[in-house]
Amino acid sequence: CYSLGITKADAVALGLLFERFLSPERDGPPDIDIDIESGRREEVIQYVYERYGRTHAAQVANVITYRTRSAVRDAAKALARDGVDPDQPPADVAALAAQLLDHPRHLGIHSGGMVICDRPVSHVCPVEWATMQNRSVLQWDKDDCAAAGLVKFDLLGLGMLSALHNAVDFVAEHRGEPLDLAGLPQEDDVYAMLCRADTVGVFQVESRAQMATLPRLKPRRFYDLVVEVALIRPGPIQGGSVHPYIRRRNGEEPVTYLHPLLENSLGKTLGVPLFQEQLMQMAIDVAGFSAAEADQLRQAMGSKRSKARMQRLRERLYAGMERRGITGETADIIFDKMQAFANYGFPESHSVSFAYLVYASAYIKFHEPAIFCAALLNAQPMGFWSPHSLTRDARRHGVVVNQPCINASSALASLEDDPSSTSGLAVRLGLSSVRGVGRELADDIAAQRPYVDMEDLARRVPSLNTAQLESLATAGAFGVFGGQRRDALWAAGAVAQSRPDRLAGITTGMQSPALPGMEPAEVAIADLWATGIAPNGHPTIFLRGKLRDLGVCTADELSSLPDGSR
Repeated sequence: CYSLGITKADAVALGLLFERFLSPERDGPPDIDIDIESGRREEVIQYVYERYGRTHAAQVANVITYRTRSAVRDAAKALARDGVDPDQPPADVAALAAQLLDHPRHLGIHSGGMVICDRPVSHVCPVEWATMQNRSVLQWDKDDCAAAGLVKFDLLGLGMLSALHNAVDFVAEHRGEPLDLAGLPQEDDVYAMLCRADTVGVFQVESRAQMATLPRLKPRRFYDLVVEVALIRPGPIQGGSVHPYIRRRNGEEPVTYLHPLLENSLGKTLGVPLFQEQLMQMAIDVAGFSAAEADQLRQAMGSKRSKARMQRLRERLYAGMERRGITGETADIIFDKMQAFANYGFPESHSVSFAYLVYASAYIKFHEPAIFCAALLNAQPMGFWSPHSLTRDARRHGVVVNQPCINASSALASLEDDPSSTSGLAVRLGLSSVRGVGRELADDIAAQRPYVDMEDLARRVPSLNTAQLESLATAGAFGVFGGQRRDALWAAGAVAQSRPDRLAGITTGMQSPALPGMEPAEVAIADLWATGIAPNGHPTIFLRGKLRDLGVCTADELSSLPDGSR
């Protein structure tokens, strides 16, 4: 993949184990994961069907098993018991439900799995039409497919890829130059921003947990980002690796190894296991496994299906460790850590690929905050933060964010020149962000602009209804026509009567009486209701003074209060 230019991750330079992907002793072909722009995933799925034929490709099933509430519901139905409280079911319902727990209930479609076969798939396994249009699905799950030797491709939608594509297009449009994501320079200022945890919207490091870790980890080079991506994961957290790694990195505790033979596999992570590949290298170093055997061990540890196979490999592992002088408690601890990371550890190869996206998104946020904000808004839904939080962060970085405008907005968020905004660009919210409008109608409105007044809009876009006009008025989209929002709201119902088959200028009831203008707090509430985004600040900012007078402390002050304070 690196040689073909598909990925920027150089497995040789980074010392990644090839056997993690493919080995001679592997039972079957590897799973292949492909991250795709979230907005184009369906396009890729349909391409696979067209390229290989609907008889030779199908999506993998996901077996939905009974959980407590569904088991109680179906048990009550089977026993003809109506109105059963799922939290306090009768004894007979509870007994039957207990027998159903964890058993298959029905089939769903796997989030990304797709099988491509060299013969009609129905010759290998049962296939059915999915409820979703133009899709067929196997009646087997991913483990069944692997056992049968079928090649599974995971076609996964990734919102950040859509956002980065949007950003590249915006840079080309507004800066007149291409942005080569594969050739971004490594800059100290970008890493300094990451060290400050100024990462709202940045791929993989925007969660509260990641933000709390970044100032302690202090990433200063690319491999630090590889570690950061893998660190806040179930494996390192459950294995107790997070705090020891950070303490060792900061020189607060010595780098030690359970056994000297582990230094080769754990040296680059300071003696703390973080990656699945390290599990394989540990087996090679401490037990004399071949790389292929080490991958078999990883697969067996991560599978619940073959206890006998796992037992054989465990005996082989312990025998190999004993030959190298590793016995007793040390051997048990090594095995337990390997077991934990087989189940939950993050592959280093994935972490490397994700780290490139971390840096690319951080680079764009640092150099082009307005472009970054607009790109994220147009890739929603995605990420950890709401659109309001993303625009608030952009404003904190000096970006001007403007409300939707019927004559200036595109269907999606766009950029416009504004010397008062950071980097000279302001974000203009798109018409599709307005409640009830949607992409198709927003495209129609934008295609026919400009409009001279609300009646002109209603006549030229007859699909607009009263509710949509009221939403646009509430969002302030008619401010370009003069007047204030309440005037536009008053006129919306009357304007909706204007249609191409009616004479212009005969609509009555458009002129409002003298209405009071909206207070700033009311404007913020209207913005938030209409678009989910309040460009000039959340309504709560207007209550802060009153709350402080009442003695309410801020979130920033909580850390300094004694435990138990009320």
